[in-house]
Amino acid sequence: MAMKIDLDALIRGCADTATDSGIRLNAELEPLTGPGGRVKPAVYAGSQFQEDRRWASVADTEPTHVIVIDNVPSQANRLEDALRKERESIGVPELVLDLADLSCLPSHLPRKISSLQFPHRNADAYLRDAMLDETDFLQTDMGKDIFGATAQSCGPLMAWFPQSLLFGFWQSHLGRKRTNAKHARSWVSEIVGWKPATAETRTHGIKGDPLNLNIDTKLQIDPDDQTKWDVTNESRTRGGSEAARGTRLSEIGHGQALFREAEESPSAVSFARITQQATISFAQLRRVSLGDGRPNADAAARTLLVALGLHAHNLAFGRGFALRSGAELEPRRSTGRWLGGGTDEDCETGDEQATAGLLREARAHATAEGVPLDGWDKQVILKPKPNLSKAIAATWPDLDG
Repeated sequence: MAMKIDLDALIRGCADTATDSGIRLNAELEPLTGPGGRVKPAVYAGSQFQEDRRWASVADTEPTHVIVIDNVPSQANRLEDALRKERESIGVPELVLDLADLSCLPSHLPRKISSLQFPHRNADAYLRDAMLDETDFLQTDMGKDIFGATAQSCGPLMAWFPQSLLFGFWQSHLGRKRTNAKHARSWVSEIVGWKPATAETRTHGIKGDPLNLNIDTKLQIDPDDQTKWDVTNESRTRGGSEAARGTRLSEIGHGQALFREAEESPSAVSFARITQQATISFAQLRRVSLGDGRPNADAAARTLLVALGLHAHNLAFGRGFALRSGAELEPRRSTGRWLGGGTDEDCETGDEQATAGLLREARAHATAEGVPLDGWDKQVILKPKPNLSKAIAATWPDLDG
């Protein structure tokens, strides 16, 4: 019978004196189109997949060709976004950079950015360049606490950025003479496709046009505002601004045109199998401390972080999920393993309801042990500093103004 992961087990596993190594979660995933169906992995600079060769089993004589469908940083972002979407029911703290006053922003850009979306979490430049109640955030008590926190003195992060202690951070945007604190991620998750049928297929195509306009017609256009253009006999305007240059109808959406070779992206791939593995390292979490000599409170803080990660995992991946266009997957078989530092055993995390209950228990225990959780159940609204507002306006000028 599989071990049930409950509050007592987590408290024991997260203690300073524990020998437990962590938890490993494995899932077999299947495309919505069925086994062997095509799935679109993430594509990186140069239209490249993240390819690798890995041992599927210690009994194998050769490593297996794999493609990473969704890598570690991307998975962390998905877990954070799952927490953001359920923030009110979970109570996880949130700082929000409100951009609503910036009328220049085009409609496809967000009007607010959550601390559960910041690229660098508590070390993010958007947080550094924010104001709280008309005061530079860095000069507020909250800002000083958050930007001065480390994994070894983690109270402000438990209070306002618990996700940073799970997924890691590096305070590298304050300058060489200021803190450069960093903390390695404790939660690592990845989705991998094994034995790709091919990684060479490219997506070809043609853009049609009902009127079949002449794509050789030259235009005069400002690339920043393609709503205003005109036909010209010149390939480049003379004496005009650098922005106003000659281009073709096909480049502004008219005419029939083939995809150019440089525009052909890697196609979706058929895999023999697709797996997800997530691990939570108790060894790494034992580096997390409130720094005030209270081992029981330290264990309670780590326990809360593990419970938060387990619930985020269920929220994000406990049912069918979509990574991107052409990458819709569903879990078919999931297993857990408690890594006991010598004696491992199968374990069960339970469903979304179970991990939500475990999170509530862990939070109550952390509160009783005096773990600072000031920001939980709170949302703090920030505004961009004038220099950040100027940078945004310079990037996105008001073309209708």
